[in-house]
Amino acid sequence: MVRFLGNIEAKMDAKGRLFIPAQFRRQLQSASEERLIMRKDVFQDCLVLYPERVWEDELNELKTKLNKWNPAHQNIFRQFVSDLEILIPDSNGRILIPKRYLQLVDITTDVRFIGIDTKIEIWSKEKTDNLFLTAEAFSSALEKIMKSNNE
Repeated sequence: MVRFLGNIEAKMDAKGRLFIPAQFRRQLQSASEERLIMRKDVFQDCLVLYPERVWEDELNELKTKLNKWNPAHQNIFRQFVSDLEILIPDSNGRILIPKRYLQLVDITTDVRFIGIDTKIEIWSKEKTDNLFLTAEAFSSALEKIMKSNNE
């Protein structure tokens, strides 16, 4: 199982290419993952990279919750699967992000890769300044979650 952890800053070149951070590339190589699925996050202004197997699991989970005979569910599924890109890193570990995706999330040059367990988020570095909780708010929220799960 692929597990991405960490927070890494990077720069995109003028053509829209990004080097996938070395620690994430090693994870992908060890899992024999060559293709990545990229889409804009459903809730936030970032891009999400899924290793192909992880994407298949996400897709299958969604399909189990949808009724293919329900028009609203059909529209949700259509939108979920149609607005994505299949990316194959080049021999140097770079991916080319189409301009329309860069515009969707306001990425210009400076980016931040954030490993979120089985997927990788790509953020405009400027947008991550207010992304994280303060240390006090984080510890308090984590304490509440952990206490509620133990009761």
